[in-house]
Amino acid sequence: MISTLSRLLSPNRLSVFGDDRRGAGINPRIILGLLIIAGSLIYNWLGTTTYQNEFTGRKQTLAMATPQEEIALGLQSAPQMIRESGGLSRDGNARAMVERVGARLIASTAARQTPYQFKFHLLSDTQTVNAFALPGGQIFITEALFRRLKSEDQLAGVLGHEMGHVVGRHSNEQMANSKLWSGLAQGLGVLLSDGHNNSGMQIANMVAQWRVMKFSRDDESESDALGVKFMMQAGYNPEALIGVMEILAQVSGGANRSDFMSSHPNPANRMEHIRDAIAKERATQR
Repeated sequence: MISTLSRLLSPNRLSVFGDDRRGAGINPRIILGLLIIAGSLIYNWLGTTTYQNEFTGRKQTLAMATPQEEIALGLQSAPQMIRESGGLSRDGNARAMVERVGARLIASTAARQTPYQFKFHLLSDTQTVNAFALPGGQIFITEALFRRLKSEDQLAGVLGHEMGHVVGRHSNEQMANSKLWSGLAQGLGVLLSDGHNNSGMQIANMVAQWRVMKFSRDDESESDALGVKFMMQAGYNPEALIGVMEILAQVSGGANRSDFMSSHPNPANRMEHIRDAIAKERATQR
């Protein structure tokens, strides 16, 4: 990056501010890069909403101002997600269990007081070990994960974690963060590239990708803590969520894989954070 900057500022190149002796004007690439950066910052200032989240205690920058917008996006996206996963599970008893556990979590926690339209889906996908939530309350778990769970408490841990993503408004926040950081990366890449060497653009994109993934990892840890809270409020054993992490560690090839360039913390780190969250939650209940 230093060598790229040196070339950019070299006297043999057009001056950023022009050179009266040569009659050169401002380098168009510099103008374009600065405009892209400025536009990204202006959007983040004027095109987003600041929100104090009552579940996390954090102040967030959001792309969508209201829960109703999140609900609409989730309801619009849910059918496609179901199709891509091979439809809903054909096991009626398993689907009923997922819905029952989800309903108990909602009824026992402050999530019931939100405008979100929670609905819990069991997908027929038997290959992909996964669970996820769409903005607004649509929550999914695949049969591949469901069949590996050993208890209703573990299922409650998975669903409670996904509820944490919804009330934490993580997808909404990530949309705003991704737009900001991708714009900054694009602008910085234009500034650092010289038309022949794209290393500046590559470095800028890597930094932006790392930053967005860092937000994602923080969201996972935050959802784990909220999942613990919801489990305990609903009368489930929060230690069961640690068992879920052990399952994920087995599936992902080990608990000690690196966090670097990953959107999820490694399962070993999550286990420690979950233990801390359990201790803190129990302390508040004394």
